[in-house]
Amino acid sequence: MIRLAPTLSLYIGRHFLLHFAILMVVFLGLIFLIDSIELLRRSANKEGVTAILALQMALMKLPHLGQETFPFAVLFAGMSAFSRLTKSHELVVARAAGVSAWRFMSPAIIAAFLLGLFQIMVINPLGSATLSAFEQMESRYFDGKTSMLSLSANGLWLRQSNLEGQSVLHSRFVLQQGEHVDLNNVSIFVYKDADTFSHRIEADRATLEDGFWHLYNVQVHISEKPTEYNDELWFETDLTLNKIQDSFAPPETMSFWSLPGFIDTMEKAGFSGKRHKLHYHSLLSTPLLLAAMILIAATFTLRHTRKGGTTFVVSGGMLCGFILYFFTDISMALALSGSIPVLLAAWAPATICMLLGSTMILHLEDG
Repeated sequence: MIRLAPTLSLYIGRHFLLHFAILMVVFLGLIFLIDSIELLRRSANKEGVTAILALQMALMKLPHLGQETFPFAVLFAGMSAFSRLTKSHELVVARAAGVSAWRFMSPAIIAAFLLGLFQIMVINPLGSATLSAFEQMESRYFDGKTSMLSLSANGLWLRQSNLEGQSVLHSRFVLQQGEHVDLNNVSIFVYKDADTFSHRIEADRATLEDGFWHLYNVQVHISEKPTEYNDELWFETDLTLNKIQDSFAPPETMSFWSLPGFIDTMEKAGFSGKRHKLHYHSLLSTPLLLAAMILIAATFTLRHTRKGGTTFVVSGGMLCGFILYFFTDISMALALSGSIPVLLAAWAPATICMLLGSTMILHLEDG
């Protein structure tokens, strides 16, 4: 069998990348336009939010949203490139020269796989950083909130409120078992209002109860007063276990490179980190998913476009994109609910698309 010449490989790969670049520009333009309109609508009654600020926020969110369109851009770029090459009979000539369908698909498959690597290694860290900045601005200008929780190698930091005002809680050791949250080496910095420090509370241990932190072996440090010692102390809080878990940084705001360390820190603290694990493994499966999109694209273009089935190509591609999006959401929801393992949910869409595309190519083509 004749090997695919480097010139032909570059030619097919260049066609695919050109169509991909055009589609990404179109998708990003539409996303930016729609998101800008929505932010401008939300900012209409918000004091201090200008049109320039809304456009800046839409731009910050763009890299993250652009990542969501990668599979669809690869799918439609593959269909567009293969359809054009088939209509111009260039692939027909290649087939007549003994080049199999698998060989002239390989440049696009390799290009798609490399695009997946580029997405998770470069675009994802950029999108995570800009999305984090966007969410901070959204909380500040639209919701009037600040971040409540931070988990790092130095322990847990919580911002909470009660009838007396705001307070910041720090613990070096955290343990979550079922519905119980236990903290060790606890320090609570109490403020009268947003920025006026009142006093500090230190405790050997704290457990979260209904509306209170139950503190043990407590020391209360008030400026210019002697230290108060208490065996037990109940400190009012508005936090619950669900609020604490929901306040972790969303996995989308964390880069591919920092997720493994954060997941490890969460597990040491006793939290499952299921959302972050699912997001991390979904990122790992991206190159395989994008390569599978090329096989799906070839299924709709290598044969049917020669019969003039342009409508079939477009409708088939849109249907596949919709099914992929729906199936991915369903698998993630099942994983978060504990119905299926995280690894299965993260890798199933890419694996099924790869197997389905390969099966269809084997069925439609003779090698």
